[in-house]
Amino acid sequence: MPPVRGGGAAAAADADADSPGVIGSKMSIIREYGTLAHSTAPVKDPNGDYRTAEILGSKDVKVKGQAAPSKRYYVHYVEWNKRLDEWVDADRIDFSKVTPPKKEEKQLQGAAAKSEKRSRKEQERKRKLVAEGGEPAAAAAAATAAAAAEADGNDKKKKKREGEGSMRQHAGHDDVVTRMRNVEMIELGKHHIKPWYFSPYPECLTTEPLIRICEFCLKYNRSETSFRNHKRKCKLRHPPGNEIYRKDSIVFFELDGRKHKEYTQNLCLIAKLFLDHKTLYHDTDPFLFYVMTEMDELGCHLVGYFSKEKDSSEDYNVACILTLPSHQRKGYGKLLIEFSYEISKIEGKLGSPEKPLSDLGLLSYRSYWSQSVLEVVLGTTEAISIGDISAATAMTHEDVISTVQHLGLVKYYKGQNSLCITPEVIESQKKSMAKRTIRIDPSCLRWTPIDWTKRGNW
Repeated sequence: MPPVRGGGAAAAADADADSPGVIGSKMSIIREYGTLAHSTAPVKDPNGDYRTAEILGSKDVKVKGQAAPSKRYYVHYVEWNKRLDEWVDADRIDFSKVTPPKKEEKQLQGAAAKSEKRSRKEQERKRKLVAEGGEPAAAAAAATAAAAAEADGNDKKKKKREGEGSMRQHAGHDDVVTRMRNVEMIELGKHHIKPWYFSPYPECLTTEPLIRICEFCLKYNRSETSFRNHKRKCKLRHPPGNEIYRKDSIVFFELDGRKHKEYTQNLCLIAKLFLDHKTLYHDTDPFLFYVMTEMDELGCHLVGYFSKEKDSSEDYNVACILTLPSHQRKGYGKLLIEFSYEISKIEGKLGSPEKPLSDLGLLSYRSYWSQSVLEVVLGTTEAISIGDISAATAMTHEDVISTVQHLGLVKYYKGQNSLCITPEVIESQKKSMAKRTIRIDPSCLRWTPIDWTKRGNW
């Protein structure tokens, strides 16, 4: 890709000489619009505009025909989504307008570095103890502490199930490492997909230009040879769970996070590549996973999934939800959401997704809620209440109220609140529903709820 004009060779040389001070600084970057999704070729911004970006890291890259390596920087565009972060060449950065990090940010970075250094030293000390067989008293104390932690962990499992999702929102300051996308590309079936965010794959894999993932069992492979060998031996042709829905080519499987631990953990690793607002936990026991696939003569191919807690104290019907980028803009996102509410209807509960939602998740849910509420309201000629809409859609009262307010349907008329449906809203609803060519057929759903409050069912 040809470089875009920037600070010039002199500025690039200065950057190489003083790169440690550049990390964490905010400076202007020329945005290459050709690198955005759905572009087919690099296109220079016609105005040559600079956008403020924060530099998160740097690396040396060997360039063919050059003796000295070239410096590249990983940047985050301020007020832009992190999936647009990228590696840029030094000549795209205007080093004459560097804004150094604030004192508080430097302190946070320094504290994080010291904590990581202490952690490495402690791990090294423990490894030496194991290798040399030294300090038996310390080893005994560590064993006692581990036993106490294990006993205490049993008491905390219920709290963990109630308070944590399989992938949960960040609670504190982002680690610089996790802010940098660490996987260049994945191969899943016939699709090559560029990840959006960080995912904790083994470090030996993240140095490879491509991670090959089996589309049926989701095991990842480092080399093409091992991947070919795995595909030859892998007998799985669908997710290893119970088939609970099939209509045309759409098939849903229910997986228990405890019984299908390896598959669900690998599924969470893939999901983390495209979900930034969640933190991955490897304990999948408290969760059920509903995997949507497309079936053909070769098997059932992964399209998307959602997870939910077996026993949610907040009655959430979705913990995480994802449609793979290769299958987006096909109506599958709304199909997953609709399926989650059909499950809630069978359970006899009102459901809502865990908050906060991602930007794309919020758009999908808001669109689904709007269509569902209008479908119920326009389908009756009698007076209807918020409770009636909730009962018909399995949406919580709060979600119904926020939806009618978002649509601007609530009007105060003759001393009471009323729903006012304009011709424009009706026309918009007709167009939206015409685009939803695939829907969930409740008659094809074969599923019986389990009372997960009883420990015997785990």
